[in-house]
Amino acid sequence: MHHQTTQSFRRIKTATLYLTTWDLTILNAHYIQKGLLLRKPLPSLEDPNPADTFIDQLKHSLTITLTHFYPLSGFRRLGYVVCGHIRLLPMELLRILNECAVFCTHNSVGAEFIHAAVDLSMMDILTPIDVPQIVQSFFALEGAINHDGHTEPLLAVKVTELLDGIFVGCSFNHVVGDGTSYWNFYNSFAEISRKLRKTSNEAEDYHNFDCSISHPPITKRLFLAGHGDTPLINLPFSHHKEFVSRYIQPPLRERMFHFTAESIAKLKAKASEECNAKHIQISSFQALSALVWKSITRERNFPSDTKTSCKLPINNRPRLKPPLSANYFGNSVSVVFGTATSGELMKNGIGWAALLLHEAVKEHTNEKIRKSVDEWMKSPHIFKVAQFIDASSVVMGSSQRFGVYGCDFGLGKAVAARSGYANKFDGKVSSYPGLTGTGNVMLEVCLPPESMRALESDKEFMDAVSLHDIHSVHLA
Repeated sequence: MHHQTTQSFRRIKTATLYLTTWDLTILNAHYIQKGLLLRKPLPSLEDPNPADTFIDQLKHSLTITLTHFYPLSGFRRLGYVVCGHIRLLPMELLRILNECAVFCTHNSVGAEFIHAAVDLSMMDILTPIDVPQIVQSFFALEGAINHDGHTEPLLAVKVTELLDGIFVGCSFNHVVGDGTSYWNFYNSFAEISRKLRKTSNEAEDYHNFDCSISHPPITKRLFLAGHGDTPLINLPFSHHKEFVSRYIQPPLRERMFHFTAESIAKLKAKASEECNAKHIQISSFQALSALVWKSITRERNFPSDTKTSCKLPINNRPRLKPPLSANYFGNSVSVVFGTATSGELMKNGIGWAALLLHEAVKEHTNEKIRKSVDEWMKSPHIFKVAQFIDASSVVMGSSQRFGVYGCDFGLGKAVAARSGYANKFDGKVSSYPGLTGTGNVMLEVCLPPESMRALESDKEFMDAVSLHDIHSVHLA
């Protein structure tokens, strides 16, 4: 396995990016770990070692991409502003946390690039019922939390060669950006790689390469009105040990479930009919989330008075007034949720549960977003993962709206998307766009073994799942 620190051939912008309320609350969460499995390029007379060529091009592509997303490279370390003076301090010397920031300097070390290889085929990864545990090794910084950005790179790209494929996995500090930001970066990384492959025979001098990208990030942090451009955020701690908390993942099974557009349309129609309100438009995702919430709760076999919840991440960008650009590079996500007892979920249809989620989303307005920021500023706190999850909740993560399969590194459409160890727990469900067809959705479900076995036998849930082996068809 080869490690390399990636630096830009251009000078990185010198800047200090202050962390917002949305950034600071997730210091205890894991890095984002997402990646794509690609077909391995075939050898030719012109290039007998195309995989080596591709990986070398990936290094150059990453270097170029980081000139746009300089927060991931230029400020390799998280730092603090202590008593108004910008200083990078060892955490054991930190006593007063007045303000948090990330620093970008000309001599910053940069992101990490790792090249590894395994003696496995793509089908070894795709055909098992459960996601093989070895997939977790396709990502760097396993178990790292965002606070570790003081000592770890904020971005680590690990490229793993399979016998017939290449997996490009990124570990991305969540304090730097949310899922929207991550996939904007990943798409731009793929765009540069694709352009580089097309021109590699002609453009050996990378200084003359067209470095533009379709969606340049907006890196200036947003501080909502009333708090200044760089507010002093007084955290009520004297030492990081007072707020740092690490979550240890319990034994889990992880399985991908595929839902076709037709199946989801039926769920949506059923939910809309059951909620008995013609003026309410239940979304496809609300209907699907309601099915997942009800099904997992049923398999947990709780007493009827047990309180349960379904939590949905929600993008604040389009809900703010004025709206925030989709290219905003940072965190702008809140969590909304529906709550109900186990008995209520069991006696009502998915339309009733979907309506709870619909109302939670509807109520998440510009005013509510700004009020929550005001309240946090009055009483700053950092979430512990254990406070966010519980044995009776379902958490829907990621989004089927992210342009996952639009990422083309120059090797054609990806074969599959997979994630690492990060941020997984009992009841975590991550959604991805389906591999084939518009409107298809793939759900990555994490449950204890006994709960997963029960879910696999749940008629209502499995009737909505497509058992078609889409990966085998796509690889044929």
